[in-house]
Amino acid sequence: MKTITLQHHWSESWKQSYSYDLIEMYGETSYRGYSYAYAHRYKHTLELIQKVTRPGAKILDVAAAQGNFSLALAELGYEVTWNDLREELVDYVRLKWEYGTIHYKPGNVFTLGFNAEFDVILITEVIEHVAHPDLFLKKIAQMVKPGGHIVMSTPNGEYFQNRLPKFSDCPDPSQFEAIQFQPNSDGHIFLLHLDEIENIVHEAGLSIQETRIFTNPLTNGHLKLGKLLNFLAPSWVDACESFTQALPLVLRKKIHTGVAVLLTRLA
Repeated sequence: MKTITLQHHWSESWKQSYSYDLIEMYGETSYRGYSYAYAHRYKHTLELIQKVTRPGAKILDVAAAQGNFSLALAELGYEVTWNDLREELVDYVRLKWEYGTIHYKPGNVFTLGFNAEFDVILITEVIEHVAHPDLFLKKIAQMVKPGGHIVMSTPNGEYFQNRLPKFSDCPDPSQFEAIQFQPNSDGHIFLLHLDEIENIVHEAGLSIQETRIFTNPLTNGHLKLGKLLNFLAPSWVDACESFTQALPLVLRKKIHTGVAVLLTRLA
């Protein structure tokens, strides 16, 4: 994946994408908590995909934004389809492409005619932006081959600082349709709890193969710990993360901000 340099003639969406690349991929240290959290999500997501598929498999990356997962997977030998509502980001992603197979299919993923044709579909930090996460997952499941997989990451609704509602407590999710699909954390509607994930997964004709909970308050710089990250070696931060991931599930659900789930479509 090529490292690119900001150009002043770029559109605002390109400049915004570049600002995220700085802290996600290029080593910018102004927001270390975000960088650590992204690195853990990136690691777990790629590990789960590699666990169930081999190079050559067809992968759809939904709401792929600046394409970091798409590009990494292409370089690992997968046949990747990049998708995002923002068509103007296609050429931004192409600037970073170095090698591997990527197809670009911008637009609403549900109107592109995909039907049971992918070995893996990747939905990272997407489902919390939709008004009907249950219906969203059902539609995504229809695009996966029987026996294929979905890798989903989303913020953990059971994190003790979460103030957003549970999806299952909302009697009329349609009230949020006008504000769905907004980017960044400002666009979060619901943060799913693990039991809710289990329910909507079952309703979508899927099964859970593995669940990972990760990123503690130190790792992501919460509780005013962000400044401390400027003085701690990465090895210390990783050791703290490893320690909290070894705690009992009841504690892990409360002190970690991220969830990654490996799903399989039932035949």
